[in-house]
Amino acid sequence: MTQIDNRTQEQVTTPANRPPRLRFAPSPTGFQHIGGFRTALFSWLYARHGGGQFILRIEDTDTTRTVEGSVEDILQGFKWLGMDIDEGPTIGGPYGPYSQLQRKSIYQYYAHKLIESGHAYKCYCTPERLDQMRKEREAKKLPPRYDRRCRYLSAEERAANEAAGLKYTVRLSMPLEGKTVVHDELHGDMVFENSNLDDIIILKSNGLAPYHLAAIVDDHLMNITHVLRGEDWISTSPYHITIYRALGWEPPRIYHVSNVLGKDKKKLSKRRNAPSWSDFKRQGYLPEAVFNFMALMGWSYDDKTEFFTKEELIRVFTLDRISVASGLYDPDKLLWMNGVYIRKLSLDELVDRTIPYMERPEAEGGLPDSVARPLDREYTKRVLELEQERMKTLSDAAEKTSFFYLKEINYDASMLIQKKMDAESTRNALQHAYTLLSGLENWDHEIMEQPMRDLAQQLELKPGQLFGAVRVAVSASNATPPLFQMLEVLGREVSLKRIQDAINKLA
Repeated sequence: MTQIDNRTQEQVTTPANRPPRLRFAPSPTGFQHIGGFRTALFSWLYARHGGGQFILRIEDTDTTRTVEGSVEDILQGFKWLGMDIDEGPTIGGPYGPYSQLQRKSIYQYYAHKLIESGHAYKCYCTPERLDQMRKEREAKKLPPRYDRRCRYLSAEERAANEAAGLKYTVRLSMPLEGKTVVHDELHGDMVFENSNLDDIIILKSNGLAPYHLAAIVDDHLMNITHVLRGEDWISTSPYHITIYRALGWEPPRIYHVSNVLGKDKKKLSKRRNAPSWSDFKRQGYLPEAVFNFMALMGWSYDDKTEFFTKEELIRVFTLDRISVASGLYDPDKLLWMNGVYIRKLSLDELVDRTIPYMERPEAEGGLPDSVARPLDREYTKRVLELEQERMKTLSDAAEKTSFFYLKEINYDASMLIQKKMDAESTRNALQHAYTLLSGLENWDHEIMEQPMRDLAQQLELKPGQLFGAVRVAVSASNATPPLFQMLEVLGREVSLKRIQDAINKLA
């Protein structure tokens, strides 16, 4: 295959001036990972940008590999991401059914139409014969293509096979000479030598059509105007164009979108545990952050803008901005972006979204099981107000805030001892802090801070030494929200009890 660089300028509608109709047509042979959802997102955005329709079609003719629940998972993923569909297997539409298993007779009709026009033929070769043929070709170092034996059967041989009731597949009669040119809107004209192409099967012996026929028939009958699919399909595109021409149909605009690569520069795949929407949801990512992040995997508006609302993406998204270079799944960037989105949430929205993660069982990343559920919303609101700036995912909250909810906290006494201090000086500092804080009339963070700074000076300590010891005493951690706001939220009784417990640890 050779490529001619001939990228076309993007238009919002088709030459026939119709609103765009784009589809996502997954095979339910497993759960979709982020790469598949990214391609679906591109199609959805362009359909919405052009005032058209987005169609979900299930290519389920490979019945031996179908994974139960995978279609429902796709629908739930769309719902979580906020991607609505206009036509599909659950809502119907004017071009249904939207499951290929229910369209079997349609494919059979067009397969036999191709036979009648001389563009396809029945192949009676048994699996055993095909296996033997492949071995022989491999031994001769020939490509493992079909040897076209049944393409050249005589009329008498065909009639005899029919009379014997032999099973058959239907194969596409590819041109034997010349070239097939496929125009791709991203890659330009792609040229294929016909001598290197195979007579592929377009109807299986069980009467079901594989992708190569079914997708072309469905795209035509459903008036699909733009097809976005992975670049892995480039090698099969000459077969698809041949079918379009044989049936006298105008193909849609085709975009072979680059693969999504991991940080190791290898293609994301189901086999390599690529993450899906459900993984992101379980880990506490916001759908709007994942939506934004996915849109930037192989597409860009300019060289500096990274944050878009859904409405902004719909307004600016065009297919000519899709890059031919591979998109990159960078989990560190997603984590950073999600943290930015969390900080943009209103406090009430943060509480609504985070509480379900905190109330999970401890084994699933929630607060310790000893913490009573449901959580007190107003108290949790005060807690999360302190933690919002430090959170990167919603699931962070349980670990970061558990000390706010526990009756007893556990830590090693050595954690209390700050730099250039020992157990005795630390115990003395905590005792003075206890006395000072217990004598405050109002338990308010603004009232606490200055007296505590003055105390550190009196004890000839740096504020960080005194504050660090108190911080560990009340939270069992060196990394917490601002100390005095934390003490205020914990309350007088809990804070003083924990400081006293720390003094006892050092006794």
